[in-house]
Amino acid sequence: MNIAVAGQGFGLGLSLIAAIGAQNSYVLKKGILKNNVFAVAVTCTLIDAVLISLGTLGLGSIIEKNKTFMLLATLFGVLFLSYYGLTSIMKAIRSKESFLIEEGREKDSLKKTILTLLALSLLNPHLYLDTVILIGSIGSKYPINQRLDFVIGTCLASFVWFFGLAYGARVLIPIFKKEVTWKILDIMIGITMLSISLSLIQFTIKNHF
Repeated sequence: MNIAVAGQGFGLGLSLIAAIGAQNSYVLKKGILKNNVFAVAVTCTLIDAVLISLGTLGLGSIIEKNKTFMLLATLFGVLFLSYYGLTSIMKAIRSKESFLIEEGREKDSLKKTILTLLALSLLNPHLYLDTVILIGSIGSKYPINQRLDFVIGTCLASFVWFFGLAYGARVLIPIFKKEVTWKILDIMIGITMLSISLSLIQFTIKNHF
């Protein structure tokens, strides 16, 4: 293995994956709630691994040229992220329930958790821009015999980040035993989702009109 190439992939992957977004916000929340933590971390890692691999193999250039796919993906992303964001904010404002973690607040089923995570990930065009197009285009420039090293490095970054975020979130549990802290987190998540939705609208206007 070419350690230098893998290291470059790791650095690039970590710099993009660690950005605050819909996916990371959801992982953080599930980590604090201790709700399907392993499944969440594994799913995020696998999503990145598949998309990064496909991008490095050349899928990025195909998607980038498919304006219809990008437009539809953006439309669905805007609708879903806007709905999720508004729901999160309204829940924080209206909720009167106890937020004690020991009482099992919002213990979603594994199926619901995975489906929500897939929607937050795959309906967000930013994910494709970062993994398939950006990382993929950079990885595809390496010689054939070094591309696997690059992919391994970026996938390792994804693994380290998501497992670190999901399980490291438990450090924040004492803080989140207060109702007001949950309200703040839900509002921040809602604002994050809405800001991503707005950026998608601006991206679409800039590139399609």
